[in-house]
Amino acid sequence: MIEAEVEPMGEEEGMKEYEKRGRIEKGRDGGREKKRETHAQVLDYLPYGHPDDSRPVYQKKPLVQAIGEDKFILMELSPKKDKIPAAYDRVYIGEGEREVIDHVTKRLKYKELTPTAKIELPHVLERIVKEDEKRFIHAFNEAKPITTRLNTLDLLPGIGKKLMWAILEERKKEPFSDFEDLTKRVKGLHHPEKIIAKRIEDEIMEENMKYKIFTL
Repeated sequence: MIEAEVEPMGEEEGMKEYEKRGRIEKGRDGGREKKRETHAQVLDYLPYGHPDDSRPVYQKKPLVQAIGEDKFILMELSPKKDKIPAAYDRVYIGEGEREVIDHVTKRLKYKELTPTAKIELPHVLERIVKEDEKRFIHAFNEAKPITTRLNTLDLLPGIGKKLMWAILEERKKEPFSDFEDLTKRVKGLHHPEKIIAKRIEDEIMEENMKYKIFTL
């Protein structure tokens, strides 16, 4: 996650600030390298800018609200001229030539999302999780104790002690290969993609959450 808030600023300045903050560096996630997002999925397209912007219409420019696929960073994007991305579109925001997005304007907080973006967020998160099962199955295969009484699995919505122990016992036999394998072997566990997506959404909404699994 970007390590400090990005205040509203001019487009060129905002882009440079995001680029600067996206350098690889050590963070509070155990020394794991952190890189800037390279792809995002669109939550909402605002052809006349943000509705709270009080400037005259002729001064406003189209904006995109999106979420990064890697660190789940909420962000505001500036699309290229004549490009109209729709919700659920996957857009490239990394280095080099970008087909749809001109630049990243700033990072957003959950409360800054439009009502439409908030509605689409859980669906987009679920799609991101389903499209990358190999990444997210690790949440079940590699869950570890946080304290003597709390396991990472306890933090997942709907995972009580009974399911937690069932998961831990089954994975001793062999790691879960995918979500289908997980639900077949652990009775009572359904739609793991929804469970993970909900946890990610909770972490995004609660910035000061004590324990975070998927965001920093």
